[in-house]
Amino acid sequence: MSHQALETAARIIDAVREQKPLVDCITNFVTVNDCANILLAFGASPAMCDAFDESFNFARISSALYINTGTYIKEHENAAIVAVLAAKQAGVPVVIDPVGCGALPKQVTALNFLTGIAGADIIKGNMGEIMALAGREVAVKGVDALGDDPEESEIEDAAKQVALRYACVVAATGKADVITDGERVLRVYNGSEMLTKITGAGCMAGALCGATAAAAKHIGADRVSAALAGILAMGIAGERAALQANLPGSYRVALMDSIYTLTGADVLKQGRLRC
Repeated sequence: MSHQALETAARIIDAVREQKPLVDCITNFVTVNDCANILLAFGASPAMCDAFDESFNFARISSALYINTGTYIKEHENAAIVAVLAAKQAGVPVVIDPVGCGALPKQVTALNFLTGIAGADIIKGNMGEIMALAGREVAVKGVDALGDDPEESEIEDAAKQVALRYACVVAATGKADVITDGERVLRVYNGSEMLTKITGAGCMAGALCGATAAAAKHIGADRVSAALAGILAMGIAGERAALQANLPGSYRVALMDSIYTLTGADVLKQGRLRC
């Protein structure tokens, strides 16, 4: 089953480069440039359309919508509301990244409102954020979870709980990533400690999930496979970048280069997955 899942993820990653999906991003000020560049390197077409008076029409013509609540100002909130409504009408996949929800109740409220009016296909967060959404005890500092990752069974249970609550796929990133739709659970063991040394690695992973959600829809793959492809892409590229650079500045550049050269064949060869 692991090989079959990797094969589907590989097809999705190659489809991104073939289809060049337009990914509409309403994301935070800190990492907007990172998300745009990682999408471009991945083969997608990024659009950082966060203006209220443009977001409805733009979301309708996009291939996927990625919403990140890291700096969720009023303009972003208003734009996100009309964008998810437009995406729902047009059948556009929606990825939501509830950055900081472990520390700020406002982000949870925002997620609940957006999913309440239009749903979501994928919720991508770090372990602390997913644990917080499940109502579990978690130590956070700003947007970062503190301490070691939760026990394997604990984070899997929390991720499944969140997936069932929001009727979506959850991708919880950490030392080992968890992807679930509430029934199936996949564990991804790719990645590098260096990803924690740069700003925006999680946001970039979320943006990649937007591109893979669009490509998965195009080839008829499911949402679990879409999330898996995005998380694998970031993890494998992170590993490859760490072989080229061990300092944060040069690592960020190497990460972009690694995403640019990543292929489906690389995923089949280097993906470490447990189903």
